Amino acid sequence: MTTPAHDLIDAAVEAHRTELLELRRDLHANPELSWHEQRTTDAVATRLEAAGLSVRRLLQTGLVVDVGDEPPRVALRADLDALPVDDLTTDPWVSTRPGVAHACGHDVHTAGLVGAGLALAELHRAGLLPGGVRLLFQPAEEVMPGGATALLEQDVLVGVERIYCLHCDPTLDLGQIGVREGPITGAADQLEVRLTGSGGHTSRPHLTEDLTFALGKLITELPAVLSRRLDPRAGVSVVWGMVRAGVAPNVIPAAGVVGGTVRMLDAVAWSHAERLVREFIDDIVAPYGVKAEVDYRRGVPPVVNDHAATALLAGAVEHVVGVEGRVSTTQSLGGEDFAWFLDAIPGSMGRLGTRTPGGPTYDLHQGNLRVDEGAALVAARVLATVALDTLA
Repeated sequence: MTTPAHDLIDAAVEAHRTELLELRRDLHANPELSWHEQRTTDAVATRLEAAGLSVRRLLQTGLVVDVGDEPPRVALRADLDALPVDDLTTDPWVSTRPGVAHACGHDVHTAGLVGAGLALAELHRAGLLPGGVRLLFQPAEEVMPGGATALLEQDVLVGVERIYCLHCDPTLDLGQIGVREGPITGAADQLEVRLTGSGGHTSRPHLTEDLTFALGKLITELPAVLSRRLDPRAGVSVVWGMVRAGVAPNVIPAAGVVGGTVRMLDAVAWSHAERLVREFIDDIVAPYGVKAEVDYRRGVPPVVNDHAATALLAGAVEHVVGVEGRVSTTQSLGGEDFAWFLDAIPGSMGRLGTRTPGGPTYDLHQGNLRVDEGAALVAARVLATVALDTLA
């Protein structure tokens, strides 16, 4: 049901349209890596302080902003960091920092939450905000185990009852938002294995410890063994992104390294994954005489959306983009440290459509990612609306 408060949110976001799009472009042109989001933090703080809001800076980067006179009962979260990839777009706001780009849409998340904060501040001034809302601008989502853990250590959720966020989805059109109850992302860990042994001439592998052959066996056999030792319903996936060994075709190297991610859909399987991975690596490389040094970085559990919070988010989505704009979505193997917040309190994450209708489909974490900027405005309206509806 539309109320004067809902109408004010819509009007406030529209009134701030130009500056929110300019903010998103500014953030895109000046991306910062995890734990280095100083300029981004300053830009957000400056705008929200100008709106009369009290800003609390976190220990390293990021900030917390409370809206309303009452203690906050609802939190809204956006992430600030960019990725270490080149921006391959040619927009006027292309990244000015070589090797760094907002290739996951966090600039959209941040601009959207700023817009929600401005709209909620206007609600408060009009006496239409029935409680306190906390805005979390979180650093370091792109590294494991994620900046959310640092925020939790700083007690940002004390007294908060529910939390929400939106994440860009370039497979959905602008005006569509994916909603799902239960698990919506996967657990994700990072794995790096360094092998060492006595190298030698490729004509005499029997007199060496054939490290490159051992690497090849590890690359193919670890995913296969895990798929037979973990419940197949867990959807375990080991994918390698980096392999380094040797410099000459006729030399067996004395060291090599392989790195990748271990992902799965199930939190129970995730609790056993590290132990099994370490055990299997030792078993796989043992016949070749090499030594394995395993760096297993436990990352994030699955994001599991709460039933009641997801229902409230769905209602907010329908208010903003209509029933036809709320779409069902599937669980992915992507990792998201919003999961740590949902370990602490109930909440829900939705998928924000960023594809221009009829336009090309991009992928996240790629330098050519383009988003329809209107997504930042949709995000602002949905986040402010779900906060209002939860408090009401």
